[in-house]
Order: sequence, then C-alpha cells, then structure tokens
Amino acid sequence: MDFPGALRERRIRSHLSQLDLALRAGTTQRHLSFIESGRSVPGRNMVLRLADSLELPLRERNDLLLAAGYAPAYPESSLDDPVLAPARTAIDHILRGHLPYPALVVDGGGDLIAANTAFGLITKGAAAELVGPGRNVYRLALHPEGLAPRIRNLAEWARHILARLGHLAELRAELSGYVPELESSAGQFGFAVPLHLESSYGELRLMTTVTTFATAVDVTLAELKLEAFLPADPATAAALSAAAGSS
Repeated sequence: MDFPGALRERRIRSHLSQLDLALRAGTTQRHLSFIESGRSVPGRNMVLRLADSLELPLRERNDLLLAAGYAPAYPESSLDDPVLAPARTAIDHILRGHLPYPALVVDGGGDLIAANTAFGLITKGAAAELVGPGRNVYRLALHPEGLAPRIRNLAEWARHILARLGHLAELRAELSGYVPELESSAGQFGFAVPLHLESSYGELRLMTTVTTFATAVDVTLAELKLEAFLPADPATAAALSAAAGSS
C-alpha cells in the first residue's frame, strides 16, 4: 500500500477525521488532505508526527515510514542482543517475583518467550507440541488438546481470548473453529472475566493482568506482554501455594 492509502487506512481505523488528526499533529486539515491525496509529499518528521498522533505501535510506525520512502526509526533487536540484557533481567525478576502465582511473557503474535515454574500447573495435561517456548499461548488456551477440555467457562474465556486477536486474523479464524459458537452475553461476568480451570489441586479461579514496556523504543521490546495470573478467591490462592510447596 502506498503512503497516502496507508495513512488514510490508519486514520479511519482510529476513528479520526482529517481535522482531528491534523490538530493532533500540529498541521492543517488542508495539508493533511493534500498528503492523503498524494498531492503533497510529507517530510520524515511529519510522518513521525502523524504516526505519533495516531498512537501507532512501533512496528506500524516503521511501516508508515517505509511506505513514505524513509528508513525505519525504531530498531528491532533480538532478545539475545546485549542491548536488551536489562530488559531480560527485569523479565526474569518479575516472573520469579510473581511466584507462587503463574506468569508468562509472550511476543506480539502470542508466542511464549518465558514463563515461571507455576505456569506448569496451568499447562499440565496439554499436548507437548502446544507447550513451551515458541509455542502460541492463545492456541494452547483454546485447542482441544490444550487447556480447553479443562476450562469450565470455555465460551466466556474464548470470547476474552478472541477479542485480543484482532491484529492476528489467521490465528483468530483458526481458534474460532475450536470453540462453541459464541452467543452474545446476556449479563455481567463481574468486574473481570475469570478463568475457571480444572487442576490436580481443584478448580482454579484466575484473573489476569497484562503489563508492557510502555516506554520501549525497540520494536521487539515494545511488543512483549507479561501476563500474570492472580487468584480470584482464597481457595485458588491456597491451591497455588500448595502446588508451589510440592514442587
């Protein structure tokens, strides 16, 4: 897609008018109209201002720069790169510090980067080919040979998972085929959607939180998500503590 089309598509996706985006980017609606029609070629700084005003992820900001004929502004390092060593140390610290509760880190596509030892209680019984670094945790959650047979509220949890996959159309289509048809919810699930999971320590009721490196300027780091499971009731807290004590 050429730059005018790429910019227009992202503006519409963000539900912004030309005037809204122009005001955010510190330019005029007329200038932005000329850019979107291809009558004006923006400078590199203008492209960056537009990308920032659209609050695009770093990868998309690079894509927009490339579409405009400029080099990417944000590096994409391997996690093994020494420059990301402080981030890896922080991740390891957070994963260990969350024990005895499960926690994991995934990349932008949902592939597992790392997990703490408590996550093993979540994955116990799943097919080996679905578990471990490099495997997709969303597929693990909903695949019939993954966690799905042990999830007591599968329809509700599947809705929660699929809602997070808008940027991963192929994966979303695949996983949608693994779960029952999702009907519109008729009521509230409470303040958060819990995971009700059968385990060798009884039923676990778990809430999740997601943390990102909000100030990252490296594409790889910016796309990492740390998902931490928290007990939704005292029985689950006790079960996770007991499981940690026996390992």
